[in-house]
Amino acid sequence: MTINGVRRTAEVEDRTLLVTALRDHFNLTGTHIGCDTAQCGACSVRLNGKVIKSCSIFAMQAEDCELESIEGVAPDDRTLHPMQVAFTQTLGLQCGYCTPGMVMLALDLVHENPDPDRETVVRSLSGNLCRCTGYEGIVSAILLGAKMMREQKEG
Repeated sequence: MTINGVRRTAEVEDRTLLVTALRDHFNLTGTHIGCDTAQCGACSVRLNGKVIKSCSIFAMQAEDCELESIEGVAPDDRTLHPMQVAFTQTLGLQCGYCTPGMVMLALDLVHENPDPDRETVVRSLSGNLCRCTGYEGIVSAILLGAKMMREQKEG
């Protein structure tokens, strides 16, 4: 599969989950294992342009696919992506465990809707869980990140 723009291969058992392959075979530990039941979203990645929970599919199912993990979000110059900056500026993270999945979800939302309103953001979060923040900081981060991404695109 191609991961964050780089063609990668690994031999895994048929029953290996994609999240496990990312962490154990490709050393991409930003994708977190939270619940292992596709309930929390900590393991969210983009597969062929669509956000999925990587604990819900086998690694073999991603063969010949394009995958983007949280490690592929920031530009190559080692700066943060505007959405990541927004999460740091709005207290959109506390313990940080859910943050990679939230960022991946946020980027998917903004890709589909560059100027989401608060209600749209709240609805989009229904598949991702946070144990710390009560979601206010996360919603604010996504709204700010969307604004920053629009401004970056315009200017």
